[in-house]
Amino acid sequence: MAPQLAAAGPTLYAPRFGTALPCRARTRKPVSRRRAALPKDEDYYLIDADESIGDGFSFSGGKYGDGPSKSDEWFAQGKMVNAYPVYGDKGKAKDPFFGLTMGSGSQSSYDIFRWFCVEAGSSSSPKVLLIHGLPSQAYSYRNVMPVLADKYHAIAFDWLGFGFSDKPQPKYGFDYTLDEYTSSLEFLVNAVAPDKLSIVVQGYFAPVAVKYASEHQDKLNHLVLVNPPITDKHLNLPSTLASFSNFLLGEIFSQDPLRASDKVLTSCGPYMMKEEDAMVYRRPYLVSGSSGFALNAISKAMKKDLKAYIESMRSILRSSSWKTKTTVCWGMRDRWLSYDGVEEFFGGLNQKIVELPMAGHHVQEDRGEELGNIIKSILR
Repeated sequence: MAPQLAAAGPTLYAPRFGTALPCRARTRKPVSRRRAALPKDEDYYLIDADESIGDGFSFSGGKYGDGPSKSDEWFAQGKMVNAYPVYGDKGKAKDPFFGLTMGSGSQSSYDIFRWFCVEAGSSSSPKVLLIHGLPSQAYSYRNVMPVLADKYHAIAFDWLGFGFSDKPQPKYGFDYTLDEYTSSLEFLVNAVAPDKLSIVVQGYFAPVAVKYASEHQDKLNHLVLVNPPITDKHLNLPSTLASFSNFLLGEIFSQDPLRASDKVLTSCGPYMMKEEDAMVYRRPYLVSGSSGFALNAISKAMKKDLKAYIESMRSILRSSSWKTKTTVCWGMRDRWLSYDGVEEFFGGLNQKIVELPMAGHHVQEDRGEELGNIIKSILR
């Protein structure tokens, strides 16, 4: 029987947020689509709140509710897992503009990184690792995990740089390259699922997961790809994500909680989120500039290496040496990745494609329960 995930490192506490940032809706012509809820005009954001764990390069605080927030509740469900060693010893991280020592949120762990993981189901059941896309969090699988829990041991995690996981300043222990993400994934898998497992991966981290899988096919029962970039039309990041990699403007955009969370989610699919759920996605960008610096770094890495990784993924999946059972789930309302050519590519490999007509790019966020049942039927 595999052990339960062990808590690691010092106890962390998630700050509470009750409402959203100020955001005045622009007048638009009526369109036939859903979008994330916007705060009321009279809502405001309290910059000088009593409680703050920011590092000086973001605004923290806010209107606190009397009860726990969704961030608090989600954090309480998870544990920190130690995986992947910190490279080098370059001292305390400093901000790239003024050379000032940054807050704890931007510092690397002492010798090994901490990953936030949430699990559901019995540890004795077959393991399923749920991997979120860019930019997102394990929280996106909150409606998938309960569906899987009766048959599987589902584990979702935040990538380094996202959610509650460590977010070291680039060049201070982790540079957010795709090669580093591939290497770190191996360490995390060994920590949470030392034996056989299935992997579900969504979006732009699919090429990373496929590269890992190609080197560890003996560990995999099944691989489920959810809206992965695969065709020539997918070789470049959509403008919404590419903007975070721009010189100077990218640093500014990546520090904007609404642009880095709400706008990203609403631009790639037909999403309609509750405000309390939207606040979970905003939280990392509200409490520390480290999330923005990480987003800027990973966007630059994706812009530089995504094409090579997609081409490598296509070669791996076409290879006669690829023996892992592979299924593709596709949200048909994806506004970032066109479905053109997807069916042709995977159909030519005799790999099953499951279409979700009402889902966008982040399928697990838009149609979580439906995706959970599909995953169960695939792995059965």
